[in-house]
Parts: sequence; C-alpha cells; structure tokens
Amino acid sequence: MKKLLSLVLLTSGIVSYTSVKAQDATEDKSKRPSPPAMVTQKINSGATITIDYSQPSLKGRTIGKDIEPMDGQIWRTGANEATTFETDKDIEVEGKSLPAGKYSLFTLWDKEQATVIFNKTAKQWGAYKYDAAEDALTVKGDVDKVDASTEKMNFNISPDGMVALNWGNYKLEFKVK
Repeated sequence: MKKLLSLVLLTSGIVSYTSVKAQDATEDKSKRPSPPAMVTQKINSGATITIDYSQPSLKGRTIGKDIEPMDGQIWRTGANEATTFETDKDIEVEGKSLPAGKYSLFTLWDKEQATVIFNKTAKQWGAYKYDAAEDALTVKGDVDKVDASTEKMNFNISPDGMVALNWGNYKLEFKVK
C-alpha cells in the first residue's frame, strides 16, 4: 500500500510540474508589466546583431534611487529574463573579441560609465544566478545624461555598429564591429 501511495504521489507531482512548465512555455509575454522587445541590425562588418529584452518603465520612479542600481551592482539590463545579445559572426566590442553566439547581457552602472558584461549563460532569469566565472567579455561603455527622458527602456543598433541603451535621462553606448 505504501508503494502504491508513493507511486501516486510521485506521478501527481510529475504531472503538476509538467503542467506548470507547459504554462510557462505558452505564457503571453506581451501581457507582462515590462513587455518584450527585440532589435536586430546587420552592421557594416556583415554580422547580424540581435538584442532580445523586456522593457521596464519608469512610472514616475528615479533610476538609481527607486529602480535599478547605479552604484556598481549587477543589473540584468532590462526586466524579467536576462537580456540576450546574439551575433551570427565573430565581432569586436569596444576593440575586444567576442565569438559568434548568444549571451546574456548585464551591466554595472555608475554615473559616467558602465561595465557591459557578455555572459555565456544566455538563458537565465534576472541576475539572481549571475556567475562572473561565465563572463565571455566585459567592456566599458560611456553613460551620457540626456535632456529628453525615455519612459520605456529601449535599445538601438546603428548600421555602423553603435549600440545604444536609452532609459530615463541616460544613454549608454558601446561600439560593435
């Protein structure tokens, strides 16, 4: 009887877990408070760059005070799952080599500069399990204060390879070629 009860409990646990995982896979990400976004650009070097992210909104909050760190703490550079940066060819980021592949994108901000981190573990939630030992590349990017505020965080990639993250009154840029 104990074996039968154990088998029933194990089976129901597996069925419940599978059901939850199936729901996660079919979740409509557009209904989240921070909706999904993606930007893709073929740059002059011939590589195609894709950044897949979720767009947090300010909603009256101040970056570095009410929302997201600007004091050297690791940030997933977006919301929800970690932002991913994908290149179909080997590239250089700020003059340093980055092999073709898909990476999670993290940043460490201060007021004038940010460290941009390309981590080999592309699929992860937020920065909760961030492991610096998995970093493929880290570079410095310039942080500029801008007059016009951007409510929803967004990325832009120019054909010449300038990647820009815009949010609030901040603009972070780094060069890809």
